[in-house]
Amino acid sequence: MEQTQYMVDFTLPKDLSEDFISRIPQQRSLVNKLMSDCKILNYALSLENSKLWVIFSVESEEELLELIQRLPLSRYMKVEMHALTFFNTANILQPNFSLN
Repeated sequence: MEQTQYMVDFTLPKDLSEDFISRIPQQRSLVNKLMSDCKILNYALSLENSKLWVIFSVESEEELLELIQRLPLSRYMKVEMHALTFFNTANILQPNFSLN
């Protein structure tokens, strides 16, 4: 099945509660897992503007909703989803080092 990319715009709460802050490590862990599974392609946070932007690559809107609900911090944030016509990114290659 073909993958569709979605830009998900999260608005963080004005005041970050202790409960919210305590869930940040769980959020980071799941985000790292979803990135390694190529379900999250991009993750950007602006604390100054209380915004989090995430590019997801999923097979359906239902899968997207399920992934959003799994994120430990999503229950605290306003969520807006936008299907993307396309998503381009620069591929930056890391140099390989020889240990010889």
